[in-house]
Amino acid sequence: MASIHIEDIRKAYGDFHVLHGVDLDISDGEFVVLVGPSGCGKSTLLRMIAGLEEVTSGTIRIDGRRVNDLDPKDRDIAMVFQSYALYPHMSVKDNMSYSLRLRKTAKEKIARAVNGAAGKLGLEPFMARRPRALSGGQRQRVAMGRAIVRQPKAFLFDEPLSNLDARLREHMRAEIKKLHKELGATSVYVTHDQIEAMTLADRIVAMNGGVIQQVGSPLDLYDRPANLFVAGFIGSPAMNIFEARYRQSAGKSEAVLADGTAIPLVKAYPVEEGAPITVGVRPEHLIVEESGGGIPAVVELVEPTGFGTILHLRLDGAHIKAFSLERKMPASGAVVDIRFAPERLHLFDAEGMRIEPEKS
Repeated sequence: MASIHIEDIRKAYGDFHVLHGVDLDISDGEFVVLVGPSGCGKSTLLRMIAGLEEVTSGTIRIDGRRVNDLDPKDRDIAMVFQSYALYPHMSVKDNMSYSLRLRKTAKEKIARAVNGAAGKLGLEPFMARRPRALSGGQRQRVAMGRAIVRQPKAFLFDEPLSNLDARLREHMRAEIKKLHKELGATSVYVTHDQIEAMTLADRIVAMNGGVIQQVGSPLDLYDRPANLFVAGFIGSPAMNIFEARYRQSAGKSEAVLADGTAIPLVKAYPVEEGAPITVGVRPEHLIVEESGGGIPAVVELVEPTGFGTILHLRLDGAHIKAFSLERKMPASGAVVDIRFAPERLHLFDAEGMRIEPEKS
């Protein structure tokens, strides 16, 4: 396996710039997920690592070797695509062994590699079938098996589960994670699905507008988002956002909403009195009570999920969400009181960057 070093990578198509100076180091054996909305540059970056897109400027190194000018076949990587990219006229066995046969690998070695990958992926019963006789999940496992037999330095995944239904995606996520642990392979995985990112990654790289917004463990991004983009993108249901102004008086710090509601803060923040701030709170950190002396809000919609309930609320014209593990919740149209857990609030400045509290 190998490390991947990306230094000041830029990509432009004429006057249209896709990537704006990306720097990233991926350790040997690490599973890194590139996540972000459509058009953020994550797939372009992956294809540049693979050699399927030319680098406008910057450097990519795999295992210490500069690969900018190397053909994809010379980079010793394997890529798993969203579309599977299987040869329709070949059996599962032939699809998996094709790259090794091109290299004129010994038949015994090919058989060991293919049988080993088939065993890991549960493909033994399907080896004589052609792709059209397989389900979507089985085709994706064949595509993964074809990558495994090559024993590459790195695996690259380009939204491999997007064509699968929700239940199968969940199953395949577990399969990919288990496979990564078995192989110890360096893996770079692209997705727009933040649930995939949270469940699979050692580290997440959140991207937007061709720029890396934050790099860290899944819980780093969830608990301490670096900016408003990460705060809103990571987490489902998404974080609630409120415009406010900072106030500090009588030794207490508060965020004052537009209607004058004061939300107490646990600590003081390095913010000027009256400065505009944005307050974020995740739906599970909103406390909803039928009569608790909090801020009144109207229930607009109730979504039972089985493991809990999502409440859609209207608060002074704003639409917010709360999540509770309780199944019995107020009905639509009811007026409830909500309270903010001060220790769970996130503050952002006028530029949308995270503000950390002052140290005691």
